Amino acid sequence: MNDFSRFKLNPQILNAVADAGYSVCTPIQEKAIPMILGGQDVIGIAPTGTGKTAAYVLPMLMQLKYAQGDTVRALILVPTRELAMQVEEAIRQFGKNTDLRMAVIYGGLGAKKQIETIRAGIDILVATPGRFLDIYLRGDLVTKQIRFLVLDEADKMMDMGFIGSIHRILEVIPRKRQNLLFSATMSDLVKKIVGDFSAFPITIEMMPQATPAHTVAQRLYEVPNFKTKINLLSYLLDKDDAISRLIIFTKTKVKAENIYKFIQRRYGENQVRVLHANKGQNTRINAINAFKSGEIRILVATDVAARGLDVSQVSHVINFDVPIVIEDYVHRIGRTGRAFHTGEAITFCTLAEQYYIEQIERLIRASIPREIIPSKVFVEDTPFEERQEQAKEIDLQKRKENPDFQGAFHEKKVVRKPNFNAKSQSSVRNRNKKSNLKK
Repeated sequence: MNDFSRFKLNPQILNAVADAGYSVCTPIQEKAIPMILGGQDVIGIAPTGTGKTAAYVLPMLMQLKYAQGDTVRALILVPTRELAMQVEEAIRQFGKNTDLRMAVIYGGLGAKKQIETIRAGIDILVATPGRFLDIYLRGDLVTKQIRFLVLDEADKMMDMGFIGSIHRILEVIPRKRQNLLFSATMSDLVKKIVGDFSAFPITIEMMPQATPAHTVAQRLYEVPNFKTKINLLSYLLDKDDAISRLIIFTKTKVKAENIYKFIQRRYGENQVRVLHANKGQNTRINAINAFKSGEIRILVATDVAARGLDVSQVSHVINFDVPIVIEDYVHRIGRTGRAFHTGEAITFCTLAEQYYIEQIERLIRASIPREIIPSKVFVEDTPFEERQEQAKEIDLQKRKENPDFQGAFHEKKVVRKPNFNAKSQSSVRNRNKKSNLKK
C-alpha cells in the first residue's frame, strides 16, 4: 500500500503520486499533511531536500478539489524564478489528474503572456513577490477569493529583502485564509513575518535549525589561492569516477564564467553549463533541463541555484568559494543527498574564508572534516594582488568582530603563515615539485 494513502487523499492525487515514483513519505510530509488537511496554519522547518514542496502541494490540491470560478484561490510566494518553476512542475505532476488550473509569474520575462493566463481563469498562482505586486497594481489580478497562502523558502525571501513586499501583499489579500510557511531556517526576520501573517500557527521542526541532511557527507580542503583551487578541482574531476552529477558553487558571476570556460576547454562543451543572474531566462531554463536530463554532468552556478533546483541524482556539490551568507551553505549542500539518496559536499577554503567556515560550523553545530591536499595537486604561489585582497578581507572580518580594530598596518609586523593541514604552503609546494621531478 502506498504510504500516502493514510492521508485519505483522493484517488486522482494518489495515482499521480504513484506515477511520480513516490511510495514513502518523508518526516516533514508525515507531520505536515494531516495538519494542513485539518485546516491548521503550519510553520514547517526542515532541511533542504526533505520534501517540503510536496508537504504543502498535496493537501492544497486535496482542499481545492476542482476548478472553480475565474480568480485565484491559492497563492504560493517564492523568492526566485528557479524555485517558481520547480513548484510549478510539482503542482503539474501531482495535479495532472485534476482539472485545477495554475499559472506561474516571475520577473525577467514580459508580463503580457502571464496576464493572459491569469485572465483566462486560474485556481493556483505561483509568484515571486515583485511580479505579483506589478500585475496586481496594474489591475490584472483579483485577490478577493484567495483562501490559501504559502510562503516557500521564507528565509531566502527575508535575505533578499522581500519583507516589505510581503507586507504589502498581506494587505491586499483576504484576512480569512489558511497560512503555511516553509523554510530551512528560522531567522529573526522569519519569526517576525510569522507573527505578522498568522496568529496561532503550529510549528513543525524536523531537525535543529540549519542542520544539513544526514545523507550528505562533508569534507573541506584548506587551499591557499584561486589557482590551487583550480588544480584541486581538476584533480578531483580526473580521479573521482563517482562524480556522476556535480554542481560547483562560486561566489561571483565572473568566477562562475571562468570556471565554466576552464572545464569546457579541458573536458568538452557537452560536459558543462553555467548558471547565474546575467544569463537570460531561456538560457537558464535550458541549462537546468540539460542538467536534470543527464545531458551534461557538471553545472557551475552562483547561489541563484542554491535553492529551487530539485535534481535527485546529484552525487556531489563543490563549494569552490565559501558562501558569505552562511545559511546558503546548508542550501548549497542540500542540492545533493536528496530523496533518500546519499551525496558528498566538498568545500575549498582560503585563509580569508576561514572566518565564514567558523560561522558555518557554529550554525550547523558540527565541525566539517578537514582533508589534506593530495600530493599530486600542485600548490601555486599566491600572487601579490590576491594576497592583498585576502589581507583586506581579513581586516574587514576583524572590524566586524571589533569596531576599534584599525587594520594590519597599525599592528606590529608579524609574519603570519597559514596552517594548511599542519603544513605550510611552501612545504606542500616543494613536496609536489619533488614528486613531479621523480616522474
